[in-house]
Amino acid sequence: MKIPSKISFYGLALAGSTLLISACNATPATSVVAATANTTTAAVAEVAAAAAKQALPLVKVFKDPNCGCCGGWAEHMQAAGFPVQINDTTDMGAVKERLQISDNMMSCHTAEIDGYVVEGHVPVSAIQKLLAERPKARGLVLPGMPIGSPGMESPDGFSRPFTVSLLGEDGSLSEFSKHE
Repeated sequence: MKIPSKISFYGLALAGSTLLISACNATPATSVVAATANTTTAAVAEVAAAAAKQALPLVKVFKDPNCGCCGGWAEHMQAAGFPVQINDTTDMGAVKERLQISDNMMSCHTAEIDGYVVEGHVPVSAIQKLLAERPKARGLVLPGMPIGSPGMESPDGFSRPFTVSLLGEDGSLSEFSKHE
């Protein structure tokens, strides 16, 4: 007895569907699908993190090679996702002169970020605000080395309030942000 080709096709399609459904419900296949989904999710997260890092501008830090607190500030910037380039120099005076940082503004390190100068232990929140608002200015200044500022944390958690100043194009300073 010969089975018509349409019945044969439908019979094979039905058997194939049953086989696929059974394969999809099998535990090993489920594990492979889950593992693939997790791997894909992790890969997407890595790409997103890399894209976010690339979106942040490079922080060029100029510091004395023997300064530990400057390294702490650089780590603070890296923790926020900024790419950081450390430039050790024994002639910080030349760096500050080139960037027109006067004596009353000086700290132990100087950075350049996306066309702005950042002098001292300025918190990342102030830098993010600067980059978001893009004021017509030369940059931000936090003179000295205030206890509790990034890189100058005290082991017992002690800190003092400090104010970050906006360095105007004319060299003037005005309050930019307060930190407690």
